Amino acid sequence: MKLSKTSEYALRILSFMAKDKSRIYTAKYLVETLNISDKYLRRLMTTLSKKGFIYSVQGREGGYLFAKELENIYLIDIIQSIEGVKKFFGCVLGFEHCSGENPCVLHFSLLKMREDFINTFSNKTLSDIDFCDVRKF
Repeated sequence: MKLSKTSEYALRILSFMAKDKSRIYTAKYLVETLNISDKYLRRLMTTLSKKGFIYSVQGREGGYLFAKELENIYLIDIIQSIEGVKKFFGCVLGFEHCSGENPCVLHFSLLKMREDFINTFSNKTLSDIDFCDVRKF
C-alpha cells in the first residue's frame, strides 16, 4: 500500500500551507520551496481547488488559500480526491477476485494493516498533523 506521487505531493503541499493557514501561497513559492515541478504543481493546485480544499486569489498579490478550516479537511478526503481509496482494498498480489470468501495467501495477513491505514487517514485532519519540514521529503 503506497500513495501515488500525486497524493504524496497533495499532502505535502497542503501540510506545508497549513503551517500558516492565513498566508497566501504563490505557485512560484510552493514550486521553489517544495521542489515540485511548476507544471505538476499548477495542475495539482487546480485539482485541489476544484475539490474545494483551496481557492485561488487572482491578481498581483494572489496565490492560494484554504477554502475550509483545517479541522474539516480529512487526509482520506485528500487522497480520495486525487486517486481514490479503492486501490487500498484491492489484492496486493493483483488477483481480481481476492476476497474474504476467495482469499489469496496474503489477504488475511494484510487485512489489519489496510484497516489501520484507512482508519488513520479517515480520523486525521490537517489540523492534527505535527508539521515537519516537508521540504526535506
